[in-house]
Amino acid sequence: MRRAIFPGSFDPLTLGHYDIIKRGITLFDELVIAIGINADKKYMFSLEERVKFIKEAFKDEPKIKVVTYKGLTVDFCKKINADFILRGLRNPADFEFEKAIAHTNRKLSEIETVFLLTSSGKSYISSSIVRDVIRNGGDYTGLVPDTVVAKQ
Repeated sequence: MRRAIFPGSFDPLTLGHYDIIKRGITLFDELVIAIGINADKKYMFSLEERVKFIKEAFKDEPKIKVVTYKGLTVDFCKKINADFILRGLRNPADFEFEKAIAHTNRKLSEIETVFLLTSSGKSYISSSIVRDVIRNGGDYTGLVPDTVVAKQ
């Protein structure tokens, strides 16, 4: 079985994440959306809300599981027998950052990182931009799936 994880904080789930997930499920038998827990990070949405956003967005997709984890991503991969990490790339800066992480993960384990470029119409969307739009009362409905819009 080809199992991959798509790790992130998903604060909140964006249409960019959604795009990578929808395309990623065509490559793997199972895609585990792994929400990392970082006690030092201040989130806009609670962990429960973030899990709910994703589960509702993909409720009709049996190949997707949503879980939370702490610690190193490669350790979590080993724990659930995932051989791949799926990551989305929006721009060259993302590539350089993700490349360094992928090389480190490969040094620590046998985990392969698979990169997908975000669709051109979604490459500008990031969770931090969405949070800023929400904080300032802007219209963020074109940046996130309906499951996130319904929350606000």
